[in-house]
Amino acid sequence: MATGRYMNIVATDCNADCEDRFNEWYNNVHIPMMLKYPGLKKATRYKVMGDPVNGARYVGVYEYDTQESMTGISDSDEFKAAIQEMQESWAEGGFDIKWMANFEPIQTWEK
Repeated sequence: MATGRYMNIVATDCNADCEDRFNEWYNNVHIPMMLKYPGLKKATRYKVMGDPVNGARYVGVYEYDTQESMTGISDSDEFKAAIQEMQESWAEGGFDIKWMANFEPIQTWEK
């Protein structure tokens, strides 16, 4: 049986007029900065199919091997740098974090 990872999921949306800029920034600036944190093992982005769910068209899924590495990211220099860069790049607005949550693994099945 495979072991699941701890996950932080962040749901976002952006203004239609800056969607290309948002995706370019998220994929090529934000995720690479986040991946500098040693405890972050994998990051995946998804776009909702159809209508936005609770106002969010995108989710970022950040995976960690331990609860400590997931909860510890907020105190890391890597995370602080990524948040500062985000605040500077999006000071005029253009995207919103709709919700975020941490999840712990229960069980994983693989075929």
